[in-house]
Amino acid sequence: MKKWESVRLGDLYEVHNGLSKSGKFFGSGYPFLTFSTVFNNYFLPKELTDFVQSTEKERESYSIMRGDVFVTRTSETSDELGMSCVALKDYPDATYNGFTKRMRPITDRVLPEYIGYYMRMPSFRGKFKAFSTMTTRASLKNEDLLSLEIKLPKLEEQRAIANILLTYDNLIENNQKQIKLLEEAARRLYKEWFVDLHFPGYENLEDIGGIPDGWRIVQLSDIADVIMGQSPKSQYYNQEKEGLPFHQGVGTYGNRFVKDEIYSTSFTRIAEAGSILFSVRAPVGRLNITKNKIVIGRGLSAMNHKDNFQSFLFYLLKERFFKENIVGNGSIFASISKDELLGQKFMIPPRELAEKYNSIVTFIDRQIEVADTQIELLSEARDRLLPKLMSGEIEL
Repeated sequence: MKKWESVRLGDLYEVHNGLSKSGKFFGSGYPFLTFSTVFNNYFLPKELTDFVQSTEKERESYSIMRGDVFVTRTSETSDELGMSCVALKDYPDATYNGFTKRMRPITDRVLPEYIGYYMRMPSFRGKFKAFSTMTTRASLKNEDLLSLEIKLPKLEEQRAIANILLTYDNLIENNQKQIKLLEEAARRLYKEWFVDLHFPGYENLEDIGGIPDGWRIVQLSDIADVIMGQSPKSQYYNQEKEGLPFHQGVGTYGNRFVKDEIYSTSFTRIAEAGSILFSVRAPVGRLNITKNKIVIGRGLSAMNHKDNFQSFLFYLLKERFFKENIVGNGSIFASISKDELLGQKFMIPPRELAEKYNSIVTFIDRQIEVADTQIELLSEARDRLLPKLMSGEIEL
């Protein structure tokens, strides 16, 4: 095993806090790096899709350049503290949020790709717990961050390590792009058939009061079975994979499948594999699917189509609950009861048309599941390799 030099982050970076502004300034203007983007990514995406109205002075003070490391400085729990995300290019006119710190390089000794992987290692992440101060939120001080040490090989070794890990991430990104394209195809077909009403044979049907002949208005209870979650007592939770996976709410918004991390030995309410998970507490209307049998808490409901048209039901719900916190008519719900949920109304096609759509899209959804499984396997392989490369255990 190689012995690499230990270097303080303070000898490599200087730290600056981010931009804080009131909500009215967001949604338009210049590119903006959010807390969630930092939290969910090793490296900044190629394009920032959030925006803020910032001044020229703010864009200069809170700029984003290649090599900058962004670290979450405050969060509800210490586990979410110190999540890092690294810029691999300059982002002209962009700024970053006030809930993160920016570490800007003061030397060229560190390869951005290397530090991006190093700071996401579980062993390094664990150091942040010792520094977190809990009042109502966990927070991170500049001096604590800069006091942390990293193992720093020579640049050519850093590059070799990063290139190996980037190979996995490039494959992960390709699968993510494939999933996005497949889901867009399924949603476009749903919109064409069931929103724009350009379904097969629509030219030959009579329109009766805005509803095609043979279509009908139904409640969710008419087409789906719904189980509302109920949380077990805390003593039944564990991370040792004892019992069944437990989910209190929908996972990361936009991810189709939930990731099992917490387990429960109390099986109060069960969602079977393939069930659609629907968040019933703020934000209401988020959707996931479970690949496994799981225990669901009170933040979730599990849905299954009565005729087993799961793909049709998923995209029906996806079309209705297309924004966070929005239920049907645009009302904002902090939570939704079972009766309110079951009473949601939908215009649905004849059974034959729903079945035809379901059969087409089920094939697409299976491809999405295969790609998602590939992402899981690649992520696991990368994460197993990461500490071995960073420790010098594996010869390059």
